Amino acid sequence: MCGRYASTRSPQDLVSAFRVGRWDPREELAPSWNVAPTDQVWSVLERTDTGTGEVVRQLRPLRWGLVPSWAKDTSVGARMINARAETAAEKPAFRKAFARRRCLLPADGFYEWQSVPAEGGKGRTRKQPYFIRPRDGEVVAMAGLYEFWRDPSVGDDDAPGAWLATCTIITTDAADAADRIHPRMPLAIAPHHWDIWLDPAHQEPGELRSLLTTPAGGHLDARPVSPAVNNVRNNGPELLEEVPTDAR
Repeated sequence: MCGRYASTRSPQDLVSAFRVGRWDPREELAPSWNVAPTDQVWSVLERTDTGTGEVVRQLRPLRWGLVPSWAKDTSVGARMINARAETAAEKPAFRKAFARRRCLLPADGFYEWQSVPAEGGKGRTRKQPYFIRPRDGEVVAMAGLYEFWRDPSVGDDDAPGAWLATCTIITTDAADAADRIHPRMPLAIAPHHWDIWLDPAHQEPGELRSLLTTPAGGHLDARPVSPAVNNVRNNGPELLEEVPTDAR
């Protein structure tokens, strides 16, 4: 599972890093060291321009927590923040998006929690958060899927609020520095595979699965951080500072 991550790069930096062809400067998201489900997050995706027919790479915000087009309401999104790589191509909630609506979700790194014994080895365990990031500090292009949900209470397709765009993060069994902390971790797409992953014309599930990789090729660093990250209201660079593992 990936339930929290950090994304602090500016949209201008993301446009350059991901070779984006279209971004509306009026769309702004503040840097976040504590991205949580239902937050608006930056995504990189490709859509066909209705005027020219050209496939254009875009930077746009999506709400984290995928809402399938057939959902009765948006509440299902809270349970769809992750899609398992093993089943995403077949699950009804994700299979259409896996075939046609894939995206990249830029991150500095992600958080996972490890259960550790309480002080003295007695009583309940506690959850120690870790921040996991590439050792080289490069952006993580987390593999994601996105969907559009039509609000039936809004009469006009073009009216504000008629459509909700949401996303989910693809995960797999943890490896490398993450596997001692949590059994699952997000997957990433290597830069030389971005074009294929984002292209909606590529729809062969086996080929697409082969593009999913461990972030940073497995060259990851995991550091214990303050439990302040547990509260979604806390947000700032201090959340990434390493703390002693016995810190409360």
